[in-house]
Amino acid sequence: MELREREPPRGMSLALPEFWEVPVTPNNQKRDIEPASSLNERLGLSFSNLSLLTRALTHRSYANENNEVEDNERLEFLGDAVLDFIVGEWAYHRFPEMPEGDLTKVRSSLVRNERLAEFARKLDIAPALRLGRGEKTSGGHLKDNLLGSTFEALIGALYLDRQNLEEVKHFIKPFLESLYTSILDELHDPKSDYQELTQSLKLGTPIYRVVGSSGPDHARTFEVEVEIAGEAKGRGTGTSKSAAERAAAKDALATNLQSPTSNL
Repeated sequence: MELREREPPRGMSLALPEFWEVPVTPNNQKRDIEPASSLNERLGLSFSNLSLLTRALTHRSYANENNEVEDNERLEFLGDAVLDFIVGEWAYHRFPEMPEGDLTKVRSSLVRNERLAEFARKLDIAPALRLGRGEKTSGGHLKDNLLGSTFEALIGALYLDRQNLEEVKHFIKPFLESLYTSILDELHDPKSDYQELTQSLKLGTPIYRVVGSSGPDHARTFEVEVEIAGEAKGRGTGTSKSAAERAAAKDALATNLQSPTSNL
């Protein structure tokens, strides 16, 4: 099959082919960011004050380069508080017989940065992030810490725009319900469980050591070993050091269950 460029209609200019490279300049950077108005429509957010949404998407690196007054850090602070309350209330009602200590673990698991980054990816907000040139070049739109913080800022902006906590709950609830089953499996932190086990057997405190990493800076994978008295007892990988440590502890626990007489 022969491929040919289609002639543009009379009176219209010819668009650049998609494979052409466009020099990176501040103006080009602004053009390839999804506008807040587009994100608002795509996600059905119905913001009445789009400047709040724009601010929620503005990283300090962008604000510094473009002489803007505010980035999203104050909204992140507010969103963190709103999420803590909403997630805590959801857990309280969703698990009516769960003790206070376990409810705290559920809330902590649901509001940790890695989890909020997952929520941000579900919304596909990366194209709308306003990042400075350096942050953008280093893949900031893929980083868990940046995506998680932006999700918090989005919640803060949504709360200020609505002035109605119930509407914010309605927005967040589907994310929480999607994790209802899996969160019970994560209730007990494998690192805490493994430490309790090793201390009960008077073997000391587990030591976690990064033994390898791979991938670009913005999408790093870490490999961690957990050691007791200098001997490796488990290994795990994750997109953060903490996630890899949890995987290593889980591996060590599973190994001990399979061979309980192996002195861990």
